[in-house]
Amino acid sequence: MAAQSLTCWLCLRPLGSRVEYHHPVPKSRGGRETVPVHPICHRTLHQTLSNKDLELLSLADLRANADIARFLKWIAGKDPDFHAPTRRKR
Repeated sequence: MAAQSLTCWLCLRPLGSRVEYHHPVPKSRGGRETVPVHPICHRTLHQTLSNKDLELLSLADLRANADIARFLKWIAGKDPDFHAPTRRKR
């Protein structure tokens, strides 16, 4: 299946030319399933939440997290190939 026909697991925007795969259950915790995400979405997830948080939170809870929700609102209108540096945790 072409990347253009897929949507990002986190932000639900169409995927661009670069696609990464995220483990909803971290590999360090036995996760094997992967889902397609934009590189910027992938980096935001890992810089915002720990692997333990990622394992415990449902997708709806992830999207409701204040930092992730702010990111999703910001990224919503961006081109699928848009990329910018992600901010580190404070």
